[in-house]
Amino acid sequence: MTEKLKIIPLGGLNEIGKNMTAYEYGGDIIVVDCGMAFPGDDLYGIDCIIPDVTYLIKNRTRIRGLFITHGHEDHVGAIPYVLKQVNMPIYCTRFTAGLINLKLEEHSLTKCTKLITVEPGKSVRAGKFTVEFIHVNHSIADSVAFAIHTHMGTVVHTGDFKIDSTPIDGEVIDLARLGELGKQGVLALCADSTNVERPGYTLSERAVGQTFSRQFQGCNERIIVTTFASNVHRIQQVLDAAAAYGRKVAVTGRSMENIMRVSTELGYMKVPKNTLVDLNRIKTLPKEKQVIVTTGSQGEEMSALYRMAFSIHKQVEVGPGDKVIISASAIPGNEVTVSRVINELFRKGVHVVYNKADMLHVSGHACQEELKIIHALTKPRFFIPLHGEQRMLQIHSQLAQQMGQNRNHIAIAENGSVVELTAKSLKIGNSVPSGAVYVDGSGVGDVGVVVMRDRKRLAEDGMVVVVLPVSSHDGGLLSPPEIITRGFIYVKESGDLMKELQSVAMEAADSANRKRGRDDGELRGAVKAAVSNYLFKTTRRSPMVIPVVTRL
Repeated sequence: MTEKLKIIPLGGLNEIGKNMTAYEYGGDIIVVDCGMAFPGDDLYGIDCIIPDVTYLIKNRTRIRGLFITHGHEDHVGAIPYVLKQVNMPIYCTRFTAGLINLKLEEHSLTKCTKLITVEPGKSVRAGKFTVEFIHVNHSIADSVAFAIHTHMGTVVHTGDFKIDSTPIDGEVIDLARLGELGKQGVLALCADSTNVERPGYTLSERAVGQTFSRQFQGCNERIIVTTFASNVHRIQQVLDAAAAYGRKVAVTGRSMENIMRVSTELGYMKVPKNTLVDLNRIKTLPKEKQVIVTTGSQGEEMSALYRMAFSIHKQVEVGPGDKVIISASAIPGNEVTVSRVINELFRKGVHVVYNKADMLHVSGHACQEELKIIHALTKPRFFIPLHGEQRMLQIHSQLAQQMGQNRNHIAIAENGSVVELTAKSLKIGNSVPSGAVYVDGSGVGDVGVVVMRDRKRLAEDGMVVVVLPVSSHDGGLLSPPEIITRGFIYVKESGDLMKELQSVAMEAADSANRKRGRDDGELRGAVKAAVSNYLFKTTRRSPMVIPVVTRL
């Protein structure tokens, strides 16, 4: 029987976020990344979305480790939820381990999970796999790609990356190692497709530092900067600019405080001497000496910047004399919330500087020319585009073909697809269970399609409850039904409609009683159908109708 290497994406294809890929060879499995996605506006009440790991649960005895490329939520956010179902050792770099540890502490999982740190350039043996960590640049420190070595060949899994020749930490992407692997022979390349639609190269992170310098120079206002908490290189540049222009810096927002603590303890952020002060103390300084670094770049409700904008922050009040710099671009789906915060800040007389006005954010993902460089260096026999919506995967496939890749050697897969590789062939075989699992509060997976459909209907059309007091003696109505509505209409202003609904419900109840006797199920069904039909004909709305039978 021909030996096969299976690559199984469980998340991250035809979507942004929820990245997770399983590799299976010789009876062993390793998993790369374990991310979450943020819910859209139509997923009422959902906190986050994680991958379906049914396949991993079924094969848990064969899993040899979870390997993490970097510490962004779309690559680590699902870890606490998945570990409760499938416990496996986690291998990652030091900064990523610091961020994961925060999550494990929050979920009381630190004692039951092995968290092993690996330096870039080192390798880990995991069953039939040897996983080599390769340093790459991204918008978070300590990011890596993986060279996954098996007896059949080597797979390069890029993770999120870009080629930055002037990174803040001075550590450029290890293109030399990728070139060596290409010379030795790469069986398959699995590469990030997020920015494949953009021509050219992604700008260096240093471009943002130059913008900060321009914004700080000659400014007499208090400066408030918001960015992704995980972007320690961006925060480092804010600290450096503040020190250069004689300002003190205070931090607000839980995630920002946590990540600054972890990054300084591990040496990934160097705070200039006498620059960082407590938020309460900074308010005693003149405005032109203050900088506040805050969470809220995505307009998240209850983030520190949101609370400032809507005057509910306990320590910071904003208005004229403040400059807010939003050093981030809106994640798809967050545009409305970001705009709401920006508008509210303008309303308060704040000077707001955001991405459309200046070079305040650069992407952490490779554009077309950088992707071409990776393809040229690795020279893979087979190619599987990862991380992106369908158009991105297709465009990445076209780019690979421009680089000379055989179209038959490219697999555009779906989540759950089993991509089977031999030394000479690639095919998409059967699929495994995959999809979205909703996290709602402490519940994981207990909210499904039916519940979400009900929530959508309640949100759009409201609810009508029909309370039917029925005689336990003969099944007849003892009094007219009581009509209770929520999110449908205001009862006091719709007396006529309520009376009509009572009449419709009474007729349906009497008819059901005559035909079917004392069956509560039949009675509820008849009243629900009659009331629903009447409401749609009268109002062109379809609220959820809930008949309640009380036998007295």
